[in-house]
Amino acid sequence: MTADAQTADLAAPGIPRLLVIVFLPFAGGYFLSYLFRSINAVIAPQLTAEVGLTAADLGLLTSCYFLAFASFQLPLGVLLDRYGPRRVQSVLLLSAAIGALLFAVGSSLVELAIARALIGLGAAGGLMSSFKAITLWFPKERWPLINGCFLAMGGLGAIAATAPLEEALEVTDWRGVFLILAAVTVLVAGVIRFVVPERAAHGVAGGTLQEQVAGFKVVFIDRLFWRVAPLTITTMTANLAIQGLWAGPWLRDVAGLDRHGVAGYLLAIATSMTIGFVVSGALADLCGRRGIGLIPVIGWMAGSFILTQAVITFEMLPTAMTPWLAFGLLANGAALVYPLLNRHFAISLAGRASTGLNMLAFFGAFAGQYLLGAAIDLWPLAESGGYRPEAYRWAFGGLLALQCASLFWYFLPGRTSEPEIAR
Repeated sequence: MTADAQTADLAAPGIPRLLVIVFLPFAGGYFLSYLFRSINAVIAPQLTAEVGLTAADLGLLTSCYFLAFASFQLPLGVLLDRYGPRRVQSVLLLSAAIGALLFAVGSSLVELAIARALIGLGAAGGLMSSFKAITLWFPKERWPLINGCFLAMGGLGAIAATAPLEEALEVTDWRGVFLILAAVTVLVAGVIRFVVPERAAHGVAGGTLQEQVAGFKVVFIDRLFWRVAPLTITTMTANLAIQGLWAGPWLRDVAGLDRHGVAGYLLAIATSMTIGFVVSGALADLCGRRGIGLIPVIGWMAGSFILTQAVITFEMLPTAMTPWLAFGLLANGAALVYPLLNRHFAISLAGRASTGLNMLAFFGAFAGQYLLGAAIDLWPLAESGGYRPEAYRWAFGGLLALQCASLFWYFLPGRTSEPEIAR
């Protein structure tokens, strides 16, 4: 029996069954998207040595993922609202598999960049298709908690891209790792296509393509959207650019850790981030039951994240793990914006609201990851062959200043809170 034929039988399955047939298959895709996103932080030395990359080259190569990812967000929103998350995500993952295969055999910056972009395109629906599925299948009052638990699955992908990846590189090289990932990605695409049921009768938008695209106007003129967008963009950029690439070189060049020490710290950061996903969702759920909305929770978590980055940027505790654990724990407080927007907009616009914001956030991540490398390249290499601490200080400091400005905009005095319920 196909997934389409199962629709009538699964009109209202219980939560345990939903976790198996909806949550876990999409979680597999998001796990892979985060693994692909973070993998260059560990294999950066091998890539740099084998292909001959500068810091700017490495930043550009890694950020090609974000460029393709961001460029597809608006079409993704239309596709999700029109065709549903199961069909869209299962097709997109095949692009990631092709990209992983091409990355495994690439030998130049151009070839690897194209492959990395295909991976980014294939991973573009990892989170948004899952959020759409959650809004279709799970109770609205549980969205922040379920989203937080789902985001933790991405955290597991980030964990896999640290010490476990380092151990895998003792058995094979980075090319072998990408060949394995290509095969696993095809498998996950098949599971999503043939196990996840459809729910076309609930929240899938109809109308012409022009009417579908016009739905973005409703999103992009909304006051709440532009209140939360700058803070979401800048904090997600910091998280994705630093945790996804530049934390590894910083730990090597500023903290003075060796290769295994860097991998161990990255594992700790990713583990802390995974815990943070669940904690942030549970905190939002608890606050909601006590009458505290998502807007203050998001703001104070983002502010704490910014303070943590200041400790790292200005090297107050350069060899301590504690600031990095706090970085991981607080990094994704801004992700609570997505359930906030899904409550604020009608469910037929949920895909476009989330992907509209995601497009801006990942264009920011592309620019941030590349520009951090370009800024670091402004300083000559250290005698050890790594990058200078002052280069990181100025590069990270510029990103920190942008986040401070966006937090001020978010808490700008005299502004009223928007409602958090769907219209």
